Amino acid sequence: MTEPLSEPSRLVNRTDRDPANVIAYWCVEAVLEKKGSQVTVLDMRNLQGVADFFVVCEATSDIQRRAIADHVRETVRERCFEKPWKVEGYDHKAWILLDYVNVVVHVFDPERRSYYRLERLWGDADMVQVAEEGSAADVPFLSASAPDA
Repeated sequence: MTEPLSEPSRLVNRTDRDPANVIAYWCVEAVLEKKGSQVTVLDMRNLQGVADFFVVCEATSDIQRRAIADHVRETVRERCFEKPWKVEGYDHKAWILLDYVNVVVHVFDPERRSYYRLERLWGDADMVQVAEEGSAADVPFLSASAPDA
């Protein structure tokens, strides 16, 4: 018999909430736990043909970018029982992308983030910058997905 991924009391029951909101919530929490900087969440639900949410952050070193991506994967697997559909960028580590279909996490080095400017490219989306000492609960369109909400 295999052990559960986490204590049931710590898990979010995805059937009670919007799955994309819950995944985005835990992605933001994981990024912040590993000290990702300039964390921005884009609500893409009003735009056609894209994910529901983008979580965008940056880190100055390859090691930190990989640590953030690894922690997001681990947290979402433990909390939401989800694995990314697609993962890109682990080889070069300048831009690591974790695609959960409805939630896409972008972990950039500052130079690449400045070059690609996703926030400007998707400027029609609602977006919230999360304070480095903040939490996912500070994002209005994710706050209902907080574990105690």
